Amino acid sequence: MERHHVNSSMTKTVGYDPLNAILEIEFKSGEIWQYRQVPEHVYQEMISGSIGKYFQVHIKGQYEESRVMESIPPFKG
Repeated sequence: MERHHVNSSMTKTVGYDPLNAILEIEFKSGEIWQYRQVPEHVYQEMISGSIGKYFQVHIKGQYEESRVMESIPPFKG
């Protein structure tokens, strides 16, 4: 899924698949999560304001979620 960089203290990139109603968020920690059955208007509202606050109130715990990728620790060589 294509994600776009956002100006947020909590998230790095956000993407939305309107055909499948999937919201995908890459957090600053490096973890990527998908949220299913998210209406497009919810995605639009989230990206038009404070992403972190909107996420905490309207998305987290409200939709089926799954981790796509765990954060990868930086290489220390």
